[in-house]
Amino acid sequence: MTAHDGAHDAVVLAGGAARRLDGADKPGVRVGGRTLLDRVLAACAGARTTVVVADRRRTERPVRWTREEPPGQGPVAALDAGLRQVTAPVTVVLSADLPFLTPGTVRDLVAALDAGAAEAALLADAEGRVQPLVAAYRTEPLRRALDGLADRHGSLAGLPLRALVPLLTVTTLADPVASFDCDTWEDIASARARIREHGRVLDEWMTAVKDELRLDLDVDTALLLDLARDAAHGVARPAAPLTTFLVGYAAARAGGGPEAVAAAARRAAELAARWAAEPPERPAVPEQPTADRSAAAPAAETVHPDAP
Repeated sequence: MTAHDGAHDAVVLAGGAARRLDGADKPGVRVGGRTLLDRVLAACAGARTTVVVADRRRTERPVRWTREEPPGQGPVAALDAGLRQVTAPVTVVLSADLPFLTPGTVRDLVAALDAGAAEAALLADAEGRVQPLVAAYRTEPLRRALDGLADRHGSLAGLPLRALVPLLTVTTLADPVASFDCDTWEDIASARARIREHGRVLDEWMTAVKDELRLDLDVDTALLLDLARDAAHGVARPAAPLTTFLVGYAAARAGGGPEAVAAAARRAAELAARWAAEPPERPAVPEQPTADRSAAAPAAETVHPDAP
């Protein structure tokens, strides 16, 4: 197999019936202020083309829409419909209910194909089970596997995705967090609670804000937090949000990008450090050493006014 330099398309399956969610619109359920579908689309934003197999809806990122014909034939038929819309040598295939999928995980899946001769790189869940809907596939072998299933069964309708796995050479990556999917309301509640945990909530919030504001910017959160802390402690608490806003504005005027943010943040942090280092009041004048006046100078002569 030849290297493909990371070029890939993405197919997201979002047209299931969500029976375990009482028929709710699962892709539209919000976790951390964003729909499950938008969270997945943000994770695969590096794809040249992203195809969503479902009925059209509003999304934060532009996508290409398609459906299996007739709708409701199951995930293998939906995948086949999506695959007809892609052209890249690698296709990332995802379900629309992965709240913790990240761009890094998608890159790892794509890179795993470059690292060897496998035709598919699948994520494994906490129990070690491979997940065909959190995976990267070489596009042509995947098409051949789908054709083989259609020939064997007469059609793709109703077939499980796991029927594809034995037809491909597979490598696996373990990631129980990224492979977590939301099949039930209990899963939704667990995901909503998890993103509010102390170790995750800030990154989740920053990602949500960037997505909402259409910012494709890899912000160094630690750098901005250090700046906000220095401004709050060395100047005044309201200085923290105002300073970080001004840093963002300055970075935008300088052309944007992580380097511009880092440079503006460093300059502001240095200013905050200089500000904090200044004494709060006028420094006292050092007391002069007491002089021995008798030795240092002759005593002033007292002249009586009546003296000649």
